[in-house]
Amino acid sequence: MAKMKTQRAGKKKGAGSDRTLVAQNKKARHDYLILDTYECGIVLTGTEVKSLRQGRASLVDGFGQVDDGEVWLHNVHIPEYAQGTWTNHSAKRKRKLLLHRSEIDRLIGKTQETGHTLVPLQLYFVKGRAKVELALAKGKKEYDKRHTLREKQDRREAERVISAVRRRQRS
Repeated sequence: MAKMKTQRAGKKKGAGSDRTLVAQNKKARHDYLILDTYECGIVLTGTEVKSLRQGRASLVDGFGQVDDGEVWLHNVHIPEYAQGTWTNHSAKRKRKLLLHRSEIDRLIGKTQETGHTLVPLQLYFVKGRAKVELALAKGKKEYDKRHTLREKQDRREAERVISAVRRRQRS
């Protein structure tokens, strides 16, 4: 009898993908222009990992900061583990991110430029290890946000017209 693989909720589809998505910051792509992304490991306590495995986290107010040659993640909300005891963690503590030294040096130079910031985009598990997709981003102005939305609507409208024309040609 062959074993059947079960797919967990939140697992990203695709060939060879071992990513289990926990949290996503969709608003970051709206508010910021993403210049570069980095996959970082994250230092967590046991109860934080258990809480993440339940799919509970929020990246909404989160940001990264380079401090003394280390990268830290601030304001990411991982709620306390319900079955935890006195060893439970605080929900919004700062957490250390794990990056290669060359990546940290690059981030130090880039974040010192005006308007650049580090924003977490996703929190997920890869082969049992918690990872954060961290983006080097630049804040958008209000008119840039409107322009991006307008381009998106125009693209959708063009795709609808093209698909309608193709349907007519087939009939």
